Amino acid sequence: MSYLRVSVEGGGCSGFSYKFDLDDTANQDDLVITRNGVSVLVDEMSLEFMDGSEIDFSTELIGAAFKINNPNATAGCGCGTSFSV
Repeated sequence: MSYLRVSVEGGGCSGFSYKFDLDDTANQDDLVITRNGVSVLVDEMSLEFMDGSEIDFSTELIGAAFKINNPNATAGCGCGTSFSV
């Protein structure tokens, strides 16, 4: 089984950035969220920054991308991939 791993890293123009990877293994401290047959992994440290967030996949004329609506973010950048808390 493959998972989508979403994590938060330091960096980006607003302080933190989201990272998306494919992973074949869930770690012991991962939160596993399954919806509509898709499983997402979030590690314990990233969960602190993403608690209450919604992950969506958007397909638009300019491209397709994952989008995160994070209620903990106090600011974000124009590209939507970095945020601050």
